Amino acid sequence: MKLIRADWQAPDHIHALTTTRLDGYSHAPFASLNLGTHVGDDPEAVAQNRQILLQALGLEKTPQWLNQVHGVQVVEASDDGQVREADGCWSEQPGVACVVMTADCLPVLFCDTRGRKVAAAHAGWRGLVDGVLEQTLSVFEKPGDVHVWLGPAIGPLAFEVGDEVRARFIEQQSAAESAFVVSPTDPSKWLADLYRLARLRLEAQGVTQISGGDYCTFSESDYFFSYRRDGQTGRMASLIWIEPGALG
Repeated sequence: MKLIRADWQAPDHIHALTTTRLDGYSHAPFASLNLGTHVGDDPEAVAQNRQILLQALGLEKTPQWLNQVHGVQVVEASDDGQVREADGCWSEQPGVACVVMTADCLPVLFCDTRGRKVAAAHAGWRGLVDGVLEQTLSVFEKPGDVHVWLGPAIGPLAFEVGDEVRARFIEQQSAAESAFVVSPTDPSKWLADLYRLARLRLEAQGVTQISGGDYCTFSESDYFFSYRRDGQTGRMASLIWIEPGALG
């Protein structure tokens, strides 16, 4: 199975990765490893996709799947099988994976330097500007002791937004102006750099160990689903968990 593993300095017993669209059972337009149950795909195919993913990762406990609403709610992950409405989750329980699903939005994975707590957040522009990263960081004692990995999202050359989006970010953080350039195809629009916007907000909270931000879901169609590119499409999953038995 083709997976993108986090390239960061987290402890070895922390597992963090993002799936691609490859190696699943779904048919077009969800081909092929669609993990989202809410996009119109065959539920049986999605169930098969989730099962082969768990087998490939060696996860025996049920991950914390979320019903994401572009908000800032962050919940504690559980393996009880309940799907919770939130855009972030955290866990101190080994073997219980925190999961967020994306198809252009930014998946953000967190862990503390000792590898005793992990978290995942779903950050589209609405979640970013409303504070989903800050809300997720609040479950950790010291932001300066947190590692963060930015998973695959729409890249800075593809994410076109209007004046109102740019204005909201700049109102909160003047440095956010550097994350926007005038669109070359429409001077009334802006190209927004989600990765930079996330970094600026994390750095403002005291986070210094930030990795990732190297992909573009919109342009790399062989590997990623993209809602902005395709409309109806599947979802990738970004997962993070503590290896079972690692904490003694």
